[in-house]
Amino acid sequence: MSKIEIKNLYLVFGQEKNKAAKMLKDNKSKADILKTTGCTVAVKNANLTINEGEIFVIMGLSGSGKSTLLRCFNRLIRPTSGEVWINGKDISKATDKELQEVRRKELAMVFQNFGLLPHRTVLQNIAFGLELQGVKKLQREEKALESMELVGLKGYEQQMVSELSGGMQQRVGLARALANDPEVLLMDEAFSALDPLIRVQMQDELLAIQEKMKKTIVFITHDLSEAIKLGDRIAIMKDGEIVQVGTPEEILSEPANDYVERFVENVDRTKILTAGTLMIDKPLVARLEKEGPEVLIRKMREKDLTVLPVVDGQRILIGEVHLKELLRLRKAQIRSIESVVRHEVHSVLPDTVLEDLWPLLTKTNSPIWVVDENRQFQGVVPLASLVIEATGKDKEEINEIIQNAIDL
Repeated sequence: MSKIEIKNLYLVFGQEKNKAAKMLKDNKSKADILKTTGCTVAVKNANLTINEGEIFVIMGLSGSGKSTLLRCFNRLIRPTSGEVWINGKDISKATDKELQEVRRKELAMVFQNFGLLPHRTVLQNIAFGLELQGVKKLQREEKALESMELVGLKGYEQQMVSELSGGMQQRVGLARALANDPEVLLMDEAFSALDPLIRVQMQDELLAIQEKMKKTIVFITHDLSEAIKLGDRIAIMKDGEIVQVGTPEEILSEPANDYVERFVENVDRTKILTAGTLMIDKPLVARLEKEGPEVLIRKMREKDLTVLPVVDGQRILIGEVHLKELLRLRKAQIRSIESVVRHEVHSVLPDTVLEDLWPLLTKTNSPIWVVDENRQFQGVVPLASLVIEATGKDKEEINEIIQNAIDL
């Protein structure tokens, strides 16, 4: 179910917006429009659907338009044209009173620079939004205390925010946003000012909070590693345009253009891509009770295979069978394959990351079998595909790598 929809959104800064709009329709570049009209195209034809309960990351380099687009979500900036739908209401056309209600009850924002009140205590800062809504002191402090405990601030109620570290101050900002119990949380480079170790802690904290609260979160970052860690889906922006939207795996495995490909080229793919990404989902199988050596030998030779997974009548993986052993059975005129099924095989779940598959190369010369939680057979990860993804080597180099691994 969609929570936010952005439709045909444009944002142009400058005096000659009409002329700039005409040039946009003629597909003129951002640079040409700036040179001709003096107008800056901040967002160009943005279209997004953000689902309820997901962390949706918008990322790009400085000047890509990501933070500007976010400010259109709560109309801190009014778009030049287009629609911004929150819970079925187009807030780009909302009155000031309607907009105020949306901001108070449905949206909350966490900024990079914290935006705290230095003359107030931690508790007072967290309760501030509720105070503006007219919530009574006892009730707002109860909600603030609940929010503090959620982000790990219990015990800091009476400290002044100026006495806290940057990471603790960001926790205060996050707690203040959560105290209003918003349906949508907007986070603009919320962790980018923090030291690396504190930043990682805050990322983990956010994921833990999301596991409990299931908010719809729109998170802005310029850091691809952060986007991949946090995002259920990611939108990548360049020069005001959204160039690709997808899951972290889709972004890494199927970059939409050269820009995205360059953007992701230094990411450690083994920590992101999973067995499900590389899996061949309809491979040949050996059916234990239905197929004998003669049938399987023919199937394997047609596809140039030396090993097959063995499944029972419910497609539960029970082992694997090798061509050389089937040839021995045929020579001995034995019709059942049961005696040569190897039951101790390596299998993984579809969401197993490649980093955890890599050690299996030293333990088997068979493909990696993929099963679900009930061991029902799902597919196969060929060793060649695993090596290509893990090392970036081309097909001509992988045979030697695999053989060296097997010989260890």
